[in-house]
Amino acid sequence: MMAEDLRSRLSEEMKAAMKAGDAARTSTIRMIMAKLKETDIAARPSGVERVPDEQIATMLRGMVKSRRESAELYRQGNRPELAEKEEAEIRVIESFLPRQMDEAAMREAIRAAIAESGASGVKEMGKVMALLRARHAASMDLSRAGPLVKEALGG
Repeated sequence: MMAEDLRSRLSEEMKAAMKAGDAARTSTIRMIMAKLKETDIAARPSGVERVPDEQIATMLRGMVKSRRESAELYRQGNRPELAEKEEAEIRVIESFLPRQMDEAAMREAIRAAIAESGASGVKEMGKVMALLRARHAASMDLSRAGPLVKEALGG
């Protein structure tokens, strides 16, 4: 999917949410678009006018991660209504992310990356993670892959 596709999908979804009167979805998509604009602006000094899909996916995953942390804190603080608002935003944000690999697919990709890199121990974990990032950044949660790579390398 080209960056334009994801950007135009965000615009289309925004229009649809506004027409449907879905205020929560509209505000979440507005938030995504504002964050995307910030990301584009931050990338300009390096000569990039519009960040590619991989970077948009990374940005979206970051947004999901911070909302998960907030929701957890709200639950601990006995504020379920605020936690539910964060979780609703997570669902909207995740709807724009490529489907994530399940654990079995991750283990298979890790096995292939270890074989290709020739890594033989935990000291070479960086080589494996670099390969995974290059090949599967959009569909693999690298924070979940790290411990699996370590385990596969006997760590």
